[in-house]
Amino acid sequence: MKCVFVQIRCKPGTGYKVADEICKREVHSELYSTSGDYDLLMKLYVPDDDDIGMFINENVLDIEGIERTYTTLTFNTF
Repeated sequence: MKCVFVQIRCKPGTGYKVADEICKREVHSELYSTSGDYDLLMKLYVPDDDDIGMFINENVLDIEGIERTYTTLTFNTF
């Protein structure tokens, strides 16, 4: 499994709705509300054989209220 972090910027007033929909889909390991340029920080694990971009597109980016995302790939755990 590949660990991936996705920062999510929501349209104004939709952060809780977006978070609820992510939780319903059960694709994440952890989900946090955050301050700064992005509203949510999601940690997820993508199966090794899956394309990360396709996984995020098919499971997250069609949620209404998401304005922009920023994905960070990870390599090693220390």
